[in-house]
Amino acid sequence: MTVPHSQDFASWAGKTIHDTAGQKIGKVGQLWADDASGAPSWVTVNTGLFGTSETFLPVQGLQPRGDDLQASYDKDVVKDAPHVDPSGNHLDPGEISRLYQHYGLDTGQGQVGRTDTVADTGRDTSGPTTDDAMTRSEERLRVGTQREQTGRATLRKYVVTETQQVSVPVTHEEVHVEREPITEANAGAALDGPAISEEEHEMTLHAERPVVETEAVPVERVRLAKEEVTETETVSGEVRKERIDTDDLPENRPRH
Repeated sequence: MTVPHSQDFASWAGKTIHDTAGQKIGKVGQLWADDASGAPSWVTVNTGLFGTSETFLPVQGLQPRGDDLQASYDKDVVKDAPHVDPSGNHLDPGEISRLYQHYGLDTGQGQVGRTDTVADTGRDTSGPTTDDAMTRSEERLRVGTQREQTGRATLRKYVVTETQQVSVPVTHEEVHVEREPITEANAGAALDGPAISEEEHEMTLHAERPVVETEAVPVERVRLAKEEVTETETVSGEVRKERIDTDDLPENRPRH
């Protein structure tokens, strides 16, 4: 059976494994290598509902299948493999022996009694192994503006009536009596006519009165205009940030 190169082995993380009939078994979870030689030895396959179970599968017989991998076992054989806790860093000889017996492998290949360990790239306990580091991400607010209609302005002309008061000077005629003595200058006019008689004089009087008229006079031009006014508003939103801690730093260890 073909044993892949260690570089190919590291690139398998997260790939889908199919059985001999092409059925999907699950995705590669952890990558395991031999302690002594460092050669690829086992992979775990995330199986079950939502990939909640991890089953050990020997590296021998795994072949590329496009972007995926194909095993040399049926899906049921892999799912029924002995349960081995993948949370530790090593497999004990008894666990290795049970796995070899289940998959019908020759235990005389020199691997019985060897402790398999996670590959040097590290092991991700929460999912597929990637590399020796984790990426910390955080959300950031992305702020912009959206133009929307806030109202309408209408210019309308209508007529109102108001009362105005204006002072206008007017003149009128008034009558009064003037008396003058008889003199040589007016004696002729005074003696003209009968000595004693009745007489009546009449005078027409005049007066001015105010007259009101209106006329339409243009006084101004009015139009609608708009301008943009910029002001600052404060917005807020919730963002999530990832934090990375370790439990094994010297400052986190209890002091005695």
